[in-house]
Amino acid sequence: MTVLVTGGAGYIGSHVVRAFRLAGLDCVVVDDFSSGHHEFVPDDVPLIDNSVLESTIMAKAMVEHEVEAVVHLAGFKYAGVSVHRPLHTYEQNVQGMVSLLQAMHEADVDKIVFSSSAAVYGTPDVDTVTEQTPPAPESPYGESKLIGEWLLRDAAKAFPLHHTSLRYFNVVGSAVPDLYDSSPHNLFPLVIEALLEDRTPRINGDDYPTPDGTCVRDYVHVADLAEAHVVAAQKLLAGTELEPVYNLGSGDGVSVRQIMTAVAEATGIAFEPEIAERRPGDPARIVASGELAARDLGWAMRHSIADMVTSAWQARQNHPIA
Repeated sequence: MTVLVTGGAGYIGSHVVRAFRLAGLDCVVVDDFSSGHHEFVPDDVPLIDNSVLESTIMAKAMVEHEVEAVVHLAGFKYAGVSVHRPLHTYEQNVQGMVSLLQAMHEADVDKIVFSSSAAVYGTPDVDTVTEQTPPAPESPYGESKLIGEWLLRDAAKAFPLHHTSLRYFNVVGSAVPDLYDSSPHNLFPLVIEALLEDRTPRINGDDYPTPDGTCVRDYVHVADLAEAHVVAAQKLLAGTELEPVYNLGSGDGVSVRQIMTAVAEATGIAFEPEIAERRPGDPARIVASGELAARDLGWAMRHSIADMVTSAWQARQNHPIA
């Protein structure tokens, strides 16, 4: 069985590819390298340097590599930046999904796991969101992910399509020393880069309605997340019908200031973070329950915050030049 992984040269995607290989499944990667890295893709994994917007090329690749399922991670993933680049966000995430589904339909591939986001919830009025919490995205990024879920739902009514969407928020850490998060907008790489460059890490806003005034998020280790994608794809390939969406969360929130403290402890570098203005599109708190995913996908948080910080720091140190 071969699984096509879009965005497989990215931080999360490359971890997903390695998890599939450990599970004994072949992969083919599609990535346009807008944010991915060639060195993140194993030499023996077929790589197609292409955008998911190119539907014809995608369909041809699925046929040539005898693809049976797709894991869709490609897209524009920066919530804050999406507020200023809504058209680009919709092109990459909405039109990208349309093109991918067209290619799948043409190539008779009817199974897909979609990388969605807890950003679809916006700022919920409950302490812990479940799959029944009404979506209320507050950024073009969150909206585009919700539309992607709608497209899967509607496509499944028109032609055979077995799908599920995984909603998660802050993915951190590293499972192997040669893979790291190089995002210019995510918290962990921002803090790590600052320390490596002898700068003081920054907190974007400390006046949120949270216990310490900083944003509260649900941090999950990338290894746990990658395993969930593999299990979801395996279930679909085995003919198991899954729920349309699953939250991948811990049920516990950690504030940005708490993460800063954990980074100082893990690195041995003492610092007092600078305080900057809020970023647009950032909700104060979002924490998700993972109970449904635990029931159907064996989801579990197997790593502590200390594990997440330490593995992220060690992986980045192995790459002195980003």
